[in-house]
Amino acid sequence: MNFNEDPHRRLNILTGEWVKVSPHRTKRPWNGQVEKLPLDKLPDYDPGCYLCPGNTRSGGVENPAYKETFVFDNDFMAILPDTEADEFKNGLLQAKTEQGLCRVICFSPRHDLTLALMENDEVKKVVQLWIDQYEELGAIDYINHVQIFENRGAVMGCSNPHPHGQIWAEREIPTLPAAELVRQKAHYEAKGTCLLCDYLKQELGDGSRIIYENEGFAVLVPFWAVWPYEAMILPKRHMNSISEMTDSEKVDLADAVRKLGIKYDNLFHTKFPYSMGIHQKPTDGSEYPEAHFHFHYYPPLLRSATVKKFMVGYEMLAMPQRDISAESAAQALRALPEEHFSNAEQD
Repeated sequence: MNFNEDPHRRLNILTGEWVKVSPHRTKRPWNGQVEKLPLDKLPDYDPGCYLCPGNTRSGGVENPAYKETFVFDNDFMAILPDTEADEFKNGLLQAKTEQGLCRVICFSPRHDLTLALMENDEVKKVVQLWIDQYEELGAIDYINHVQIFENRGAVMGCSNPHPHGQIWAEREIPTLPAAELVRQKAHYEAKGTCLLCDYLKQELGDGSRIIYENEGFAVLVPFWAVWPYEAMILPKRHMNSISEMTDSEKVDLADAVRKLGIKYDNLFHTKFPYSMGIHQKPTDGSEYPEAHFHFHYYPPLLRSATVKKFMVGYEMLAMPQRDISAESAAQALRALPEEHFSNAEQD
């Protein structure tokens, strides 16, 4: 099988779903939608930004003059902490109330930065805040799952360019993390080993889908990737959650997050949009020896800074499909410099 030429499909070992790969489709001409490029230069402080230090948010609360990271309860939560438990059943129709809370994390007081443009020690402070929030929210009696994520770029629905992410903490374990846990548990019970540990060992031995690695972490394009330049960050040591990292591993994770962001930006010389999130052990008090924490990155850009992948038609009605192989995507990202293109242009 020629992965870079032959249409084929691949198994996602984390979900059990298949993805169709059609690498020959990149040869077709493109006359579809073209996205607008983000602003090249942002101010380090924007008086109209509701996330900048000292500014008043849309909910009327004034931000403190924070100097590093900053976290607050979302003024417009998608799920609420005071929702009472209730259930609806009527024949085939079912519904349940959701209880939880949402927070916003500002990565930096600087309006013009991103994780890719921050220094390693600054990104490490973000990593530590993720850990602190996972532990703090997970200790709440009704919180059984903490989802940390970032939407970057207007293409991914982000309405504010200030560097920030979100946390949704809730009673129920959401669909996708729950599905991954089922597959990880099945492998653990059948083999006595961790699914993602075994997978990472194979990927490191192969090397064709590795983008970057350091002592503690590997960055790769998963074999079953759906989005054109989809990536994962996996710890090389088995860890159920981000709480288990040593100080040196926190440094390594900050390095991996930053380096992947730089390579993304360098690919098309733009502020590369993506949705990123952490999957890890639920906080319901149960043991999850099979769980191996990891990051998912889902970037939409396909051909350039202005042409993105659309999940429509066949993808919505049949199965996921991608136009470039995981191997060619990894090769393109791996070959890029580890210095941000904007720094090189200034030099």
